[in-house]
Amino acid sequence: MIRFPDSTLWQERADALYDRVRHVVPAMEWPAFADDIAAILELKQKHNAVILAHNYQTPEIFHCVADITGDSLALARKAQEVEADIMVMAGVAFMAETSKLLNPSKTVLLPSAEAGCSLAESITAADVRLMRQRYPGVPVVTYVNTSAAVKAESDICCTSGNARQVIESLGVDEVIMIPDEFLAQNVANETGVKVITWKGHCEVHERFTPQEIRDWRKAYPDLVVLAHPECPPEVVAEADFAGSTAGMSDFVASGKAARVLLVTECSMSDNLAALHPDVELIRPCNLCPHMKRITLGSIRKALENMEVKVEVEADVADRARLAIERMLAV
Repeated sequence: MIRFPDSTLWQERADALYDRVRHVVPAMEWPAFADDIAAILELKQKHNAVILAHNYQTPEIFHCVADITGDSLALARKAQEVEADIMVMAGVAFMAETSKLLNPSKTVLLPSAEAGCSLAESITAADVRLMRQRYPGVPVVTYVNTSAAVKAESDICCTSGNARQVIESLGVDEVIMIPDEFLAQNVANETGVKVITWKGHCEVHERFTPQEIRDWRKAYPDLVVLAHPECPPEVVAEADFAGSTAGMSDFVASGKAARVLLVTECSMSDNLAALHPDVELIRPCNLCPHMKRITLGSIRKALENMEVKVEVEADVADRARLAIERMLAV
C-alpha cells in the first residue's frame, strides 16, 4: 500500500467530499469508502493522473474521485483534451480502448481486465467483413460499444446520443448499423433510413418491458419516463422521452418533472439523485455486472501498480481512430 507524508491532509479532503453524495450514501457507509478515496486523490497527484467515469459508475466513484464524467460520447470528446500522463477508465474495456485510440501517447489503465460488455462481445471484426460481403457498398455505422477491431472495419462510429445525426450525415438510403439491434431499430424509426441490423443487445436494457413501465405509471400517475434507445422499440414507445444518458441528465436538470423513471442502468439514478435531491427518481434497478467490476479498491490498485495497461495494435488503431474521428467531426 502506498502512503505519503501528507496522508492526513488527503483524508480530510476525502471526508469533505461526503457532502456530494450524502443524499445517496448513508453516513454509516462512508468510512468504508473514505480511505480508498483519500489514497486515490494522493495517487492521482503523484502520477499526474485523471479518472474518466461513465454515468453508470457508483456515486462514490462518479462524484468523489472522477475528473471527467459523462456518457460514451462525452468521454470520447473530453479524452482528447486531457493533459495528464495517466488516464484511468472507470468504465468498460471498449471505453478504455477508445481513450487509448484518441490519446495514443498516454498510458490508459482499466482497473479490471474483466470489465467487458455483452454488446461489444456480440460481434467480431470477421462478422463485419462478412456483412460487407453480403451488402457491398452499404456504409457501416458502428456503435462505440464495440472493440477497436470492430471499429477498424467500419466507416464511421456513433453513440446513442448522435446516432441519428451520424446516419443522416451520410446522405444514403440504407446503412448497416451494428451491433445493437434495438438502437438501430429506434434510429430507423426516427430517420426513415433502411437499417440493416445485427442481433446484439445490452443485457441491462433488453430486460425492460412495456408492461413494467405501465405498472410504474399506475403506481405514480404523474411519472415522467425517460428511456435509453438501447431498450426495445416497444419500450421506447412507452416513454415520454428517449435519449442517451447525457440527454436524460439534461432532462432531469431542466426541472421539467418532479418524479422521473430512468429506464437504464440504475447507478445513473443514484448519480442524478445526488445532484438533484429535489427530483424524485424511481429506480427499476437493473445493474450492469461489468461496470460494477470497477470499484474504488480496483481504481486504487490500478494507480498503485499501473495495471491494467490498455494497448491497441497500430494497424487496428489507425483504422479505428479514423472511424471515431469521423464521428466526432459530425
